[in-house]
Amino acid sequence: MNKNQVQWLGFMFLSLTMVFILLVLGLILYFIIARGIHVISWEFLTQVPRRAMTQGGIAPALVGTFYLTIGAIIFALPIGLACAIYLVEYYPKSIVINIIRLSINNLAGVPSVVFGLFGLAVFVRFLGFGVSILSGSLTLGIMILPGIISATQEALLAVPQSLREASLALGATQWQTIRKTVLPTALPGIMTGVILSVGRAAGETAPIMFTAATFYTRGFPGSIFDQVMALPYHIYALMTEGTFPERQTAIAYGCALILLILVLLISAIAIILRQRQRQYGTV
Repeated sequence: MNKNQVQWLGFMFLSLTMVFILLVLGLILYFIIARGIHVISWEFLTQVPRRAMTQGGIAPALVGTFYLTIGAIIFALPIGLACAIYLVEYYPKSIVINIIRLSINNLAGVPSVVFGLFGLAVFVRFLGFGVSILSGSLTLGIMILPGIISATQEALLAVPQSLREASLALGATQWQTIRKTVLPTALPGIMTGVILSVGRAAGETAPIMFTAATFYTRGFPGSIFDQVMALPYHIYALMTEGTFPERQTAIAYGCALILLILVLLISAIAIILRQRQRQYGTV
């Protein structure tokens, strides 16, 4: 085969792969939407569960998922950003730094249940926070921290070195260069890491089982030290326990659809901010 034929086969393979991925994604979305859309209503979103969670709504679980996700991002984003800046901008070439980067990459592959046990031992018992929003948010924050650090590092490394040199040549300090030149340029890549982290934090069940989630509550949390319902754990509870499997299964699919929509909404906001940064250079 000549080069044109090889190129055509390569493009065809990539196109078929893309179509297959989109088809699988479409089937998953169709399956969830078809089984969950008929239980979605205003009452489903605003009421508390009733009658062994076979009636009512999922308002406490929806609010709890939002609190845990936002809390995890608030905790992990500043620490991950600071760590990545230190590793890339201040000590970019060092054996120790390379070992730290390798450790961060390995930490990203640790199963989520291990983070849950860590949160149970440290935040719930040792620090005495108990099973609460604070413990769950900190545990989720630590879980998504390696991903944020890695994404931020890649975004910072993608910034051309000539921009740093030009800023320093004009008399700016290193921190001014990082704050005024490097970070604005790298922000779209950083937002990509945040988007992926939001999806993972909102959809995890194992970490919050030990640190934050409760099986059932009729009210909303009053402080960060209260237990909370969460959509991932609520889905797990509906599918594994109860005396009305058909009704609970339908509600579980409705919860899955709402969780998907919630993650997409948060991700859409982050994508809009990222696109605005690329176009106008400001959020």
